[in-house]
Amino acid sequence: MTLTFHWFLPTNGDSRDIVGGGHGVPSGTAGRARPASVAYLGQIARTAEQLGFVGALTPTGAWCEDAWLSTAMLTEVTERLKFLVAFRPGLLAPTLAAQMASTFQRLSRGRLLLNVVTGGESQEQRAFGDFLDKDARYARADEFLHIVRGLWRGETVDHTGTHLRVEQARLHRLPDPTPPVYFGGSSAAALPVAVRHSDVYLTWGEPPAQVAEKLDRVRSLAAAAGRELRFGIRLHVIARDTADEAWAQARRLLDGIDEADILAVQNGLRRSESEGQRRMLDLHGGSRDGLEVAPNLWAGVGLVRGGAGTALVGSHTEIADRIAEYHALGIDEFILSGYPHLEEAYWFGEGVLPILHERGLWRHPDGQPATEHVDVPFAGAPAPRREPEPAAAH
Repeated sequence: MTLTFHWFLPTNGDSRDIVGGGHGVPSGTAGRARPASVAYLGQIARTAEQLGFVGALTPTGAWCEDAWLSTAMLTEVTERLKFLVAFRPGLLAPTLAAQMASTFQRLSRGRLLLNVVTGGESQEQRAFGDFLDKDARYARADEFLHIVRGLWRGETVDHTGTHLRVEQARLHRLPDPTPPVYFGGSSAAALPVAVRHSDVYLTWGEPPAQVAEKLDRVRSLAAAAGRELRFGIRLHVIARDTADEAWAQARRLLDGIDEADILAVQNGLRRSESEGQRRMLDLHGGSRDGLEVAPNLWAGVGLVRGGAGTALVGSHTEIADRIAEYHALGIDEFILSGYPHLEEAYWFGEGVLPILHERGLWRHPDGQPATEHVDVPFAGAPAPRREPEPAAAH
């Protein structure tokens, strides 16, 4: 199996510096540098499509634009790129969500992927009218996905559960193809739901040993449930021609972070109910020191950003090596991002993907070569012989 790469759409705005946001964290300077307009997001989406990314993750939360609406608009300025739409099941009725997914698939010609996010912050959930606690949110997501998957199979669904109830629910038009479900979560409440309903289990970018332990646990639970999952990882990336250039960029990003911002963000993130967020915080402990937590894995992003807080940093070859290392653990899908998202897509797409192509680990979804040689007409031909001009008449 060749590797699948997805990029990220910064629907809270983009910048040449690290942009905060997620898990109750303010989005910092995003929006003042590069607003999340259709024009700019379209640039990123078309670039990702051209470089060979399969899809693009779009986040969910009060801190960014709505993922469903944003991506629906972007289907009109792209041709092949799929959209990994993050959404929270507690904020949509299951029949409506199943219908929305079916409509999206039909009108986009099958370009929807779904990232189910239960919501890790009760304070933000209450702002949306959701007053369940974390464990209850996972229990509700379990019921929600049970209903939705039944509807996608063409069943008439009657369900009376602890959190959800539907009677004679049925879709008049089924999604084709059925959108795959991506699901993350590291807690005891999350894992059983993930193995029952997800097609791709997602982890944030922890060191390989920690990722291996987590995947083994999920595989064991999935096997007990009679299922086999694919695995994906969410990372930032700083890839350059040389390692020195890449680490210089990481230092530049770190130098742009104010100590007061680190303190404020870390205090906020420590209140998070997310087990995955706690694991991210444990990697750096809120300190600028010791941020390379594994070879080429830098935890500096997580000092001021909630959610995914680690980046692969290094030369194109080093980044390719680390991707191959994660792949050896069972990771087949990589959801990447970088600041700013337009330029970093080119650094990775033009620098790392050709190396993975040469190693037989990746091929362009359109069947294009990783690098294309263009012959310039006559570039190597000798200059034409000029005949002497006739003498001028006098």
